[in-house]
Amino acid sequence: MTLLDVAIIGGGASGTTAAFHLANKNKNVCILEKNISTPVRVCGGGMSAAVQNWFPFQLMPIVDEVITTVEFSWRNTDKVISKLSGSAPFWIVKREKLDSFLLDQAMNSGCNLMTTFNVVNIKKNSNIWQVTAQDGRQIEAKAVVIADGSQSPWPKTFNLGPKKERFASTFSGRIKRKGNLTCETARFEFGLVQNGFAWAFPLNDEVNIGMGTFLDIKNSIPFDEILKLFLPDLGLAPSEVIGQQKKLRVWNGHSNLNGDGIILVGDAASLCDPFLAEGLRPALMSGFEAAKSLIYWLDGNINNLDAYTKAMKTNWGNSMAWGKRISQVFYRFPKVGYQLGIKRPTAPKRIAQILSGDMSYEDIATRVIKRLLFQNSSSYS
Repeated sequence: MTLLDVAIIGGGASGTTAAFHLANKNKNVCILEKNISTPVRVCGGGMSAAVQNWFPFQLMPIVDEVITTVEFSWRNTDKVISKLSGSAPFWIVKREKLDSFLLDQAMNSGCNLMTTFNVVNIKKNSNIWQVTAQDGRQIEAKAVVIADGSQSPWPKTFNLGPKKERFASTFSGRIKRKGNLTCETARFEFGLVQNGFAWAFPLNDEVNIGMGTFLDIKNSIPFDEILKLFLPDLGLAPSEVIGQQKKLRVWNGHSNLNGDGIILVGDAASLCDPFLAEGLRPALMSGFEAAKSLIYWLDGNINNLDAYTKAMKTNWGNSMAWGKRISQVFYRFPKVGYQLGIKRPTAPKRIAQILSGDMSYEDIATRVIKRLLFQNSSSYS
């Protein structure tokens, strides 16, 4: 049995990103994917164009739409239209196309792929990780990357990630026409979804539709009812939607994302934005940062992988700590939040900066929270 440098569990965006960067540095890496091929993965598909900085190849060939305008609404009325400044600050992609593209890049760089590899056991013996599939196949590696998404059981097994998991309840779907959604325009709808929002992102001749609730997921989203209210305004019908509900791990406090030769990335690491549900940027960021730390570690330049957790805290977690606070206030008082946040004269510029990755939640959080709390307390006095 050949000893791998790194075994990556999961062939999604974060896993394939890590695989590419490792293979590109001549590391012996293998992706263990439980599916035969990349399945259709319906999600929002929005990501900052800043993710291009983490790749030496161009991502534009797989971008379906470049968003130049964001339209906000409160129960389909009281609309606010924001032009995004800069060049290509926000991209929309089909998730399955992104995953497949990154997988091809990784394999072209020398990464191996094992399909139908449904991992049932991960253990470490004498500094070597042994990963076993349901069908009995087994591989050995110096390090393991956990990249199998929000339903991953492994963070708890190895006492990694947030001590208390926090989930958003989401619905994602796709419609094979655009209706009256304008090209290069993303729509965010507040007020229809309790403790959350709905969205519509264009994809050439299709639309990604979705919604999420972030404060209370005891009950599933009544997505059928919400779609009946939301879609007619877009010239679309609920019967056209093909989609599914799922629980999505979201950021819930600073936590350890690595152990001795093991790393969590993407949704398995609970990195999803707790306010806007942005998951692709942290997935790609974590894949890049994980590979960087693993390369240094495999080359003997560092003794542990702690630099990865520190990098994700600095580059993502510190902002998400404020994003979580904004989420908790905004979604409790959404109408106030819409009036005092979305509709403020400075909102278009701030929105553009957040979507492009140029501004973090930390930059705006203190004044936003104070404004919301002050207005809410005043309304009851």
